Amino acid sequence: MAEFSMQLNEDQKTFQDWVHGFARDVVRPAAAEWDEREETPWPIIEEAAKVGIYSTDFIFSNFSDPTGLSMPIALEEMCWGDAGIAMAIFGTSLAVAGIAANGTPEQAMEWIPQCYGSPGDLKLAAFGVSEPDAGSDVSSLRTRAIYDAAKDEWVLNGVKTWITNGGIANIHVIVASVDPELGSRGQASFIIPDGTPGIRMGQKFKKMGIRASHTAEVILEDCRIPGSCLLGGKQKLDEKLARVREGKKAQTNAAMATFEATRPAVGAQALGIARAAYEYSLEYAKERKQFGRAIIENQAIAFKLAKMKTDIDASRLLVWRAANMAATKVPFTSGEGSMSKWFAGETAVRVTEEAIQILGGYGYVRDYPVERWHRDSKIYTIFEGTSEIQQLVIARAISGIHIK
Repeated sequence: MAEFSMQLNEDQKTFQDWVHGFARDVVRPAAAEWDEREETPWPIIEEAAKVGIYSTDFIFSNFSDPTGLSMPIALEEMCWGDAGIAMAIFGTSLAVAGIAANGTPEQAMEWIPQCYGSPGDLKLAAFGVSEPDAGSDVSSLRTRAIYDAAKDEWVLNGVKTWITNGGIANIHVIVASVDPELGSRGQASFIIPDGTPGIRMGQKFKKMGIRASHTAEVILEDCRIPGSCLLGGKQKLDEKLARVREGKKAQTNAAMATFEATRPAVGAQALGIARAAYEYSLEYAKERKQFGRAIIENQAIAFKLAKMKTDIDASRLLVWRAANMAATKVPFTSGEGSMSKWFAGETAVRVTEEAIQILGGYGYVRDYPVERWHRDSKIYTIFEGTSEIQQLVIARAISGIHIK
């Protein structure tokens, strides 16, 4: 088991400095522009690909880190730069996590490189679970996948919503029901290759925050894919369905297997936003003078900053612990992954709101970045499991009771 320490080793510090440098020099200066444009920042993704941040190698090396800390470190630094641009760069990794969690090693080697492409020929990937009538309740998915044995093809029909890179991605990973009577236990994940007929983008959403990240509906109409595009393979799916029909417990759920792996990473994103707002408001409080002295000399301001810093450090502790547990295969017996995402998400909202308060009127205008950070922060209490769902997961884990 890899030794876990809150003290980063030299390689981790070097890695952190490298990613921070990219966030400082490339991402943050472009943040306001792409927030206003509400478009995918292709030039920034291209720069990330050139330096190796947007690449298969980056994801493989970070996912294989025995401590589990590399990806949270990278995400914190990039979201310190800008969460919308960071989501545009790392949104593909959610689909990659879906492939890694549910696919065979052969499928991972075939499809993950196609999610990224290469500098000058960029590709994107998307992961689709949520639907208009199935957000937190993943057991209610209506998107159906029906097997055509004569052609060895799967036929998918349905609508996915709130999908990062949805409709513009080259590779879509879609969670669909193969046996609706079994609820979430009757679901599977499918690869929709680039150029497949029957998949298209629906509504593109205009969002409050993370506006450089494309979010849209994905519509599937008699979308046919080869049998080999079922992640994990049909034999494994048939065996799982047979166990469930016999009353035995399914080993995995296609959607939850992905979310369990990514919740600490989402917490790290929220942490980056919170840290950016804290650092900015701390420096502002030292320089801003009212009534003849710096406003940080007032307890009302100083105590706000003390709590902001404490909550940020506590968030990092929870995120790193959960990431290390996931990497070392230590079970989340108390919902530790959900703890990290919940606490960090709520912290980001509180910290960015306090940053606005510290800046006063300046915090409320777009000339200063704290209002954007506050807008960006709110989604972290909603997507990949709302704060209420995270608390439900934790409550069930610590009580052993199926709380509703």
